[in-house]
Amino acid sequence: MKMNKVCMFVWNSFTNDARVLRECTALGKKGYEVDLICIHDPAIPDLPRYEERDENFKIYRVRRYPVLLEMAKKMYRSKRMLLIIALLFLAFLFYFPIPAIVLSLVGIIFLKTKLKGFWIKGNVILRMILRGFQRNYQIYHSNDLNTLPQGYICAKLRFGKKKLIYDSHEVQTDRTGYNGSFYAKMESFFVTKIDAMIVENDTRAKYNQDLYGFYPYVVHNYPFKKISQSDEKAPIHQMLGLPEGEKILLYQGGIQSGRGLDKLIRAVPYIKEGTLVLVGDGKIKPELKKLVRELNLEERVKFIPKVMVEQLPAYTRNGYIGFQVLNNVCFNHYSASSNKLFEYIMSDVPVIACSFPEIKRVVEGEEIGLCIDSHDHQSIATGVNRLLEDQTLYSECKVNCLDAKEKYNWENEAVNLLEVYRAVTI
Repeated sequence: MKMNKVCMFVWNSFTNDARVLRECTALGKKGYEVDLICIHDPAIPDLPRYEERDENFKIYRVRRYPVLLEMAKKMYRSKRMLLIIALLFLAFLFYFPIPAIVLSLVGIIFLKTKLKGFWIKGNVILRMILRGFQRNYQIYHSNDLNTLPQGYICAKLRFGKKKLIYDSHEVQTDRTGYNGSFYAKMESFFVTKIDAMIVENDTRAKYNQDLYGFYPYVVHNYPFKKISQSDEKAPIHQMLGLPEGEKILLYQGGIQSGRGLDKLIRAVPYIKEGTLVLVGDGKIKPELKKLVRELNLEERVKFIPKVMVEQLPAYTRNGYIGFQVLNNVCFNHYSASSNKLFEYIMSDVPVIACSFPEIKRVVEGEEIGLCIDSHDHQSIATGVNRLLEDQTLYSECKVNCLDAKEKYNWENEAVNLLEVYRAVTI
């Protein structure tokens, strides 16, 4: 049988996942039929449950919330329905007091404790698994640890086992928010059941080799080269009311802890010119906005909500300088070589970056920016001011981006992904 039907899982709504988009596109062009199973987000207007990007790449978004929970939310928002439910409950309480009290307690426990989160996650996992069994796939591809159980159940708990690829975008055993030994034990259990493992760079591959005794395949986070072949720009200056010639000091990506964004904002008073623009959303965005107000920096720090991955290059091209200032809060950050660094390169944007091994190798090796101490806002400001003041250095960094993009692009890197698929189908 030709092994060309792929079921891929990812734990998001697939609106901004550049890596998964690149992988699905590359596989589709090579003749694989890829069905991507992800999560529907009702908070995103007009987000379809099903998309057909092309004849070989289809997207299925499973329901995020259990049906009963959605019904309860709708009834809660309806005053008339609430009144009817209250009257019915009072009648039930009068005739069957003990069952009514028990049911009320159960409902409160589920809706007001962590059990609600387990209920929602369990619903998503089950729906992903059911969708994963609906076609005769030959290969299952789990992106990150949170979809590895789904891939394992679909690929291995069946007659006629299928191939399973584990694509770990992060260091699952040492990353922010994944505290405790549970995740390490979970990964160590499943990693013995897979047919291939993918990580994003050699530093992480060596780390996993030390943990598990084998060297995973490496597929880097390089963007499409074709995005550099357009000069389209989003009208950021008009959107934010900035003078046309104002220099945009750009951060794009998740607004999350450990990414040095608080230090970046604290650096702004010491930066001689330009407006810091942060494009993206995340948990600490309210905290950062509060910090901006406390420092009276509303005129020099601006926020733009996250944009669709296909639209992001038009925003990136506005950058005069780009930032990748991760903090060393976990090995996941220390070993990162994330999308944004290479997206800046593709748009000829010199970077100010942290001095971690994979990032430093690119920034200093290709001479496309400066590495600084990302834990020190003064160091960040010093680096920015040097690029602002030394126009010869700045111009050299921009020119060097032209050469770097010929090396760090997905058109070259896709070969490594296809090699993984070739290896598991031999």
